[in-house]
Amino acid sequence: MLELKNVSYRVQDELGEKEILKDVNLTLDERFVAFTGPNGGGKSTLAKVIAGIIKPTTGRIYLDGEDITELSVTERAKKGISYAFQQPVRFKGITVRDLINIAAGKTLKVSDACSYLSEVGMCARDYIDREVNASLSGGELKRIEIATILARATKLSVFDEPEAGIDLWSFGSLIKVFEKMHEKTQGNILIISHQERILNIADKIVVIANGQVQNVGKKEDVLPKLLAAESCRVLTDKL
Repeated sequence: MLELKNVSYRVQDELGEKEILKDVNLTLDERFVAFTGPNGGGKSTLAKVIAGIIKPTTGRIYLDGEDITELSVTERAKKGISYAFQQPVRFKGITVRDLINIAAGKTLKVSDACSYLSEVGMCARDYIDREVNASLSGGELKRIEIATILARATKLSVFDEPEAGIDLWSFGSLIKVFEKMHEKTQGNILIISHQERILNIADKIVVIANGQVQNVGKKEDVLPKLLAAESCRVLTDKL
């Protein structure tokens, strides 16, 4: 279970202090949790705060009752938190096989490493020995990153817009990956997304805007309001 208590994050810019997150309070223990809301609303910042990439200015973060607020991203990874970036990182000189082995924490058999690539819709023999560098497209990098999260099999997996760049790989396949991941780990999966098909698999939806939690609840309670608001916005834009 993940708990955020009075979490805020502020930065200094040329205009003074800017509050990116404002007193966020959440308890997340569902199988799939979706963060959604307008661009610039604070979703990615909150995900990075959870992963330890960013340290909150105020507030506390608890994982299964343990205060992890002061732990680094590496220490949180050891506690069982995985994070997939919206724009995956490239690693010159490191092969896909190396990356999957690092994620798994051990040297896997080639067949086992390849199985993770197959699960995300990639022909393993074409990618297993390639470098994770600029020769790979954004979509390929995204799928490789998802494969590494599968290999880690942690208690909390955070994905920042996992659907970005996977136009050649169906949403159905992506959703099956998440379902299989949960079956394997029995952990929690937190997904940042605007896509209705992703939101539709969520057990809980958290709407974040202007750095605050605007709404939170079960999918069946929150999603209809989101869709109605989006339909209204589209209609207004056409007028």
